Amino acid sequence: MTIRLLGALLLVTGAVSAQEARPRARDLGMAPGVFAPGPHNAITDVPGVRVGHATVTQGDSINTGVTAIVPHGGNTYLDRVPAALVVGNGYGKFVGVSQVQELGELETPILLTCTLCVWRAADAMVAWLLDQPGMAGVRSINPVVGETNDAGLNAIRSRPIAPADVVTALTTADTGAVAEGSIGAGRGTSAFGFKGGIGTSSRALPASLGGWNVGVLVQSNYGGVLQMQGVPVGRALGRYSYRAQTATERGDGSLIIVIATDAPLSERQLERLATRGLFGMARTGSSASNGSGDYSLAFSTAASVRRARGEGTRPLEAVADDAISPLFQAVIEATEEAIYNSLLQATDVTARGRTVEALPIARLRELLAEHGIHPR
Repeated sequence: MTIRLLGALLLVTGAVSAQEARPRARDLGMAPGVFAPGPHNAITDVPGVRVGHATVTQGDSINTGVTAIVPHGGNTYLDRVPAALVVGNGYGKFVGVSQVQELGELETPILLTCTLCVWRAADAMVAWLLDQPGMAGVRSINPVVGETNDAGLNAIRSRPIAPADVVTALTTADTGAVAEGSIGAGRGTSAFGFKGGIGTSSRALPASLGGWNVGVLVQSNYGGVLQMQGVPVGRALGRYSYRAQTATERGDGSLIIVIATDAPLSERQLERLATRGLFGMARTGSSASNGSGDYSLAFSTAASVRRARGEGTRPLEAVADDAISPLFQAVIEATEEAIYNSLLQATDVTARGRTVEALPIARLRELLAEHGIHPR
């Protein structure tokens, strides 16, 4: 029997309940950077941004799902947001990116799922959008769907995502706290030899630096030599790329980074912001190997830079380039912390006789303490 979990609910299975007992980065004393997080330390701290999950499990072979990031409470097709995508390493599939790059905007929510499910997810989102109010005359939609390959824990060739899963992720998307770890599109992913998943974090700039918010959500499924707040965790735990000095341990996989901000930015500036997401990824120990699909997509929800469908002219009010550096810093910090949270909140997942274990918290506490990092 297939179990389809609504990610907006935190207490739906034992696996998710177990995840709740696991700490986030700040619970262990890890607080990357200098800026404070927002109230939920999540991408939803950017006003209007919503996140929803649908987790799909079946027997001992299906572990996958869908995660939806919705830019604002209206219809994204009718009220578009500026956006940009940066490719760190292009070994992956990100449906809709050519139009994002050409027009510099999003006209749909962003979906994350598994590698062989991107087209099914895209088709289901288009069908759902066409049925929304005000969409009767629409003849073209550019769905934006990213992926990572969860084949290690998921019978990916069955392409188990159904339209109902996409609708669940979209319709349960909400503001507030975001479920992380082995949920939604993170159900079957692995990172640095441990269980990966969905992670999120945010930063709130002080009024003196603009007062804007930045939020990041990641789907982690990549490798390298894990370090957390500078601590060589991967080496200490004996799991890292090239440990045996062979070409088979190169840290392949993928990372999707989604960045939201309420700072009024142009698509050119958002491209610069997206690039900084890759800097945050690098801090965790990734080398962006040949087989890693690493993508960073940034969008702005500011009302002054939104684009109504069919408008003739559009005034632009954007942050001056000289004032953008604090946003760069905030993105790097939030991306690094979101990746940590994806690992920390993940739980063990078993499929076909193989278990991918979550990062061992007790041992991690010891390692952090050895380097002077303690819970506050």
